[in-house]
Amino acid sequence: MTDQLPGQAALEALLAVESETVRFADQIAASVGSFLESLRVIAFQATPGQAISLLLLQISEIALTGARLGVQRDFAPRDEYQPDVGPDADLDDLRMRLAELLGNVDTMSYVFDPYQPEVVESQLSDDLASIASDLEHGMRHYRAGDVEEALWWWQFSYVSSWGSLAGAAMKALLSVVAHDRLDVDNESELDQIEAAEAALDRSGS
Repeated sequence: MTDQLPGQAALEALLAVESETVRFADQIAASVGSFLESLRVIAFQATPGQAISLLLLQISEIALTGARLGVQRDFAPRDEYQPDVGPDADLDDLRMRLAELLGNVDTMSYVFDPYQPEVVESQLSDDLASIASDLEHGMRHYRAGDVEEALWWWQFSYVSSWGSLAGAAMKALLSVVAHDRLDVDNESELDQIEAAEAALDRSGS
């Protein structure tokens, strides 16, 4: 076996790192693409009764994708300025359809930064559309073949914006599910208690 020259070893190491980066970008892009498609399907095809649990599932999965980005090394863009990948996607129809679908649970309040606790009022539909906008922006870089730029944008926007929005949306959606299930159980228990009390009153009279 011939000895490798230092330059060859460095090149192979660099290629290995770049190959791993491309594989990671492919995985993130697959998750992002699935979320964007699923969000649109939910918005335009789901019923209000289906929407909450489906949105909770999708936002939980994309939050996990964000966490994977958050624990990676800091990605850096190749150039000082982002390359032009065209205008941002028009998500107004998606946002308005989500608002219509969510109805009276669209408006929520949450603490954006737990270390600077200030209650913020927001709309789930706005936040979901904002998450979609950030993710779609990175997807355009990815589709253009610039995986480093895509990963940098997804990671940066996760830490600065959509990660917090996803966490708040997940908590709000879980709260709706919890109220829907637990409040019904409580009402059923109250009905049983009232019935039992009424039976005791009749037997004692």
